[in-house]
Amino acid sequence: MPQGPTWTIGDVTVTSIIEIDQHWRFAWLLPSVTDDDLARHSWLSPDFVDEKGKMILRIQALVVESQGQRIIVDTCVGNDKPRPTPLFDNLQTTFFDDLVAAGFGPDSIDQVICTHMHVDHVGWNTKLVDGQWVPTFPKARYLFGRTEFEHWSKTDETAVYGDVMGDSVDPIVAAGLSMLVDNDHHLTDEVYLEPTPGHTPGHNSVRIRSAGQEAVITGDMIHHPIQFPMPDLTSDADTSNEGAVATRRAAFDRWCKAGLLVIGTHFAGVGAGRLEADGDTWRLVS
Repeated sequence: MPQGPTWTIGDVTVTSIIEIDQHWRFAWLLPSVTDDDLARHSWLSPDFVDEKGKMILRIQALVVESQGQRIIVDTCVGNDKPRPTPLFDNLQTTFFDDLVAAGFGPDSIDQVICTHMHVDHVGWNTKLVDGQWVPTFPKARYLFGRTEFEHWSKTDETAVYGDVMGDSVDPIVAAGLSMLVDNDHHLTDEVYLEPTPGHTPGHNSVRIRSAGQEAVITGDMIHHPIQFPMPDLTSDADTSNEGAVATRRAAFDRWCKAGLLVIGTHFAGVGAGRLEADGDTWRLVS
């Protein structure tokens, strides 16, 4: 895949490295969406909805450069990993080579932060070498939210997602590269976590504040921009539908009033925008 967009927030740079763009029927992730909804929110095309009415779901890593630190936010699905979901099973993408080609060699990464521990956010934490899963970024400190880590350490969903902990998290812990952090952790003076639970119990978004400008990397507290005008849309992937809806409504209101740039972890096309209030909901303006 080609390199994705780059954004500048004050002195901070955020670069998208795309693993894959998937075109999914809305029914697979947000089953309540109708053709009438898509027609009513026609601004979603062509960046976020294709000509067949399918959602475009981007799987990407976002490289944040701040105060001499290179930070990867989420690490996609990864190669060679057996997964029950056919779209994720045993991927063979050019992601790693694309990351290097963009100037982000594995030894240059200082921190890795996973917004949560679902299959498409931790995969490139590790890579397969001689039959063993080893850290992809050997000089980085991998940050795992404490609540999130504790939840998945005692929750077995291998039948749904595959052995995500076993091949993408546990090897990091065994290598001594992991650190559990609270949901107000600062990665630099400019980059910090913002708790956005609901999709998973310990889900965090990543806030950026630099030189008078602000942005947020959403993680999966929102999957698709149609959830701005329809924040009550829920997904079977959410641990708590009620919690996810409450988090979205509160966060969207907060982010809209602050005028910050919203970078969607799964947003395709332009990938980001600012929120504009529309009654008691919102829309994304690029």
